[in-house]
Amino acid sequence: MSSEPHAIRRATAADVPAVKAVTDAAYHPYIARIGVVPQPMEADHAANVAAGLVHVTGNPQVIGLVVVEARRDHLFLDSIAVHPDAHGQGVGRVLLTFVDEHARALGLPEVRLYTNALMVENQKLYPRYGYDVVERRADGPYDRIHYRKRLARM
Repeated sequence: MSSEPHAIRRATAADVPAVKAVTDAAYHPYIARIGVVPQPMEADHAANVAAGLVHVTGNPQVIGLVVVEARRDHLFLDSIAVHPDAHGQGVGRVLLTFVDEHARALGLPEVRLYTNALMVENQKLYPRYGYDVVERRADGPYDRIHYRKRLARM
């Protein structure tokens, strides 16, 4: 494991409890606002880790993570979570930069994600990192805003 601040590595089975804990801590405040449990809290973290979809940061304790999945024409950012105790330390920025670099390394031209429309903080955050709104649509109980970021070729 790297001693570099906020180094990112693929999660292992030993990280599953921390992945769940960080995800729950990051998303729990939204339950009251959106009226349902955010989907990342209900994810099968063990299966996602086993599939190689989860990347974590924090040494020795996990403080942030992303869940990403390569698709045919883009990298899907399924979830990003930073433990509330680590807010303001640049963890989210490092994770989003990693997502871009990971997509480029896979030869994918863009990153896509969605966020709940009631998670209004994200509507300010993602455009600052180059994401454009594609559409807004309801998916079951979730009102989602879909974003994409086209990556410049390096």
